[in-house]
Amino acid sequence: METQQTTQNQNNQSFLQQMENFFKTYLFDKAPFHLPPNVREMIVKFGPWITLVIMVLALPIILVAFGLSTFLAPFAMMSGAYHVGFFGFVIAAVNIASLVLEASALPGLFARQKRGWQLVYYASLLSAVAQILSGQIFGAIIGLIISMYFLFQIKEYYK
Repeated sequence: METQQTTQNQNNQSFLQQMENFFKTYLFDKAPFHLPPNVREMIVKFGPWITLVIMVLALPIILVAFGLSTFLAPFAMMSGAYHVGFFGFVIAAVNIASLVLEASALPGLFARQKRGWQLVYYASLLSAVAQILSGQIFGAIIGLIISMYFLFQIKEYYK
């Protein structure tokens, strides 16, 4: 009877919540080692500042990349690379969504609110989706494991 109730509870949870529970179980609860508390505190304290600086420094590069892709898209389409253009736009849209989520998370991260942590969690998932769409499956898996490990190590600092 208890297993039926557990199964029913799992079915009632959303897919994203099930993924979050999976990552928490295997990358925090059952992790072979945890980051020391002082390292976790430093990540929580300086992580948003580092993210902000990287986003500001990367903004010109991102704008140039989108400008070049917009300029070159018609030439790619004329050469018969329709699928490259389409997937390029899909991947760019997913990356933009991830970047917007990260930017939206910054105020919550500075205030140590759970909502900020959740937005970074969703941004990490979207980044993995973009990598998978671009054919970098192995990189997506490794990147997702590393980012989720660090995210779940610091999750308790966000209320």
